[in-house]
Amino acid sequence: MIISRTPYRLSFFGGGTDYNSWYEQHGGLVLAVGLAHYCYITVRNLPPFFEHKHRIVYSKMEHTSEVSEIEHPSVRACLEYKNISNGLEVHYDGDLPARSGIGSSSSFTVGLLNSLSCLRGEYFSKNEIAKDAIYIEQQKLSESVGVQDQIMAANGGFQAINLSKDRPWDITKIDLSQEYLKELESHILFGFSGISRLADKHAKRKIENINNNKTDQQLYRILDIAKEARNLFIKNGDFDKIGTLLNESWKEKKRLANGVSNEYIDDIYEVAIKNGALGGKLMGAGGGGFFFFIAPPKLHTKIKNSLSKIKVWVPFKIDHEGTQIIFRNEEIGI
Repeated sequence: MIISRTPYRLSFFGGGTDYNSWYEQHGGLVLAVGLAHYCYITVRNLPPFFEHKHRIVYSKMEHTSEVSEIEHPSVRACLEYKNISNGLEVHYDGDLPARSGIGSSSSFTVGLLNSLSCLRGEYFSKNEIAKDAIYIEQQKLSESVGVQDQIMAANGGFQAINLSKDRPWDITKIDLSQEYLKELESHILFGFSGISRLADKHAKRKIENINNNKTDQQLYRILDIAKEARNLFIKNGDFDKIGTLLNESWKEKKRLANGVSNEYIDDIYEVAIKNGALGGKLMGAGGGGFFFFIAPPKLHTKIKNSLSKIKVWVPFKIDHEGTQIIFRNEEIGI
């Protein structure tokens, strides 16, 4: 039996510039962190005592005889990609809800690939796992996704994801002093909007607009803001300035496609700003999910009390490890 633990991600700046249709023409930059909230994937060889060959457990339970019969798209695609036909049990647990803008689908795919590799006695670097996850989601599943989610799930930490039209992506760790890191973590408010959504439809609209050159101005501005923010973080910059940049970036993000925001979401954001938040954004492709705000810690209680629509506030802490195998027994090989 193998158990992997894989972080979700929080994107500070540059979201939207990680779509291939944009960065392969114009370049891109994403500043993001791994969240110390996790997706857990358990994989084991399923003993041949059952009528079924594969058992897949997530929000539902599947029992199938063939990999091709598996309904869960990522599980089916990963097993096909790894040429696995022997009986398996795959079990998913998550700290945070799916469809909430934290890259949960990519965390699942990265964690599953890591678990399957370990079960087979294989070793791949974190960047190799990320590349495989990107291939599976973009090519095998034809999903409308960028590349930041898979990279952050694999690597964790605080990363600058550099996206170039001339070469493959690469990442640069943003080294923060321990004191500044604690200050950053203490300034973040992270709460669930109460709306779960399918990211794909919002992402498709963004990609269509990119392909039709409708959002060039917004994405160039988002890219410039990300570059400015990177310089601020490297210098352990002022949180007021970072908050201002977040606010500017959110305004541009809302213009990337219809449905990224709505009256309900705008109201939450405006109330947070009115009560002392310096800036923030809705996570992921838009339409719902998690909000995060940057605000002085002394104002957190006031902001939370003003936002009755946010029912769940989640502690914010950065994961620095990326995907890991946290349990492995002696049963190796498929």
